[in-house]
Amino acid sequence: MLTPDTQRQLLAIAREALVARVRGMRAPQPGLPEASQLLNGAFVTIFYKGELRGCLGRVTSDIPLPELVYHLAQEVADSDPRFDPVRQDELNEISLEVSVLTPEREIQSVSDIEIGRHGLIVEKGSHRGLLLPQVPTEHGWDREAFVAQSCMKAGLPADAWRYGARLFVFEAEVFGE
Repeated sequence: MLTPDTQRQLLAIAREALVARVRGMRAPQPGLPEASQLLNGAFVTIFYKGELRGCLGRVTSDIPLPELVYHLAQEVADSDPRFDPVRQDELNEISLEVSVLTPEREIQSVSDIEIGRHGLIVEKGSHRGLLLPQVPTEHGWDREAFVAQSCMKAGLPADAWRYGARLFVFEAEVFGE
């Protein structure tokens, strides 16, 4: 578990990196010694006036958590293919959320998924889709809807989990502005 102070500092790193990218400036490299030994995967999600505006992340990382958050916050500003790049006039209405992930583990049954606790990865062949733990709660999905949506995010049929797709769960410590 990250301390509240570390969470605030990671959010500050994300904010500085996002703003710098949108303004075409260079943000200072993050310095956060207490989190620099952590190599967790993470996602940075941005919202504009409460609506999803972008989300990018990595399930695993070989760089320290503060550097990963910095990198993801810059990338989410203009590289989520679902959204146009963030504009300067949107910055005051943008809020950030960081999700720090635990390692994934394979499960054998949909009944092993705990809504609100587990994020989900569906994998089959070269297709892979991921939804964070907060997503099914925000949408009111049950387990089967969560798995179906994860399959579709992977570019697979909604019922691919019944026909050989592998399921992995992970947990996330989620905090935001």
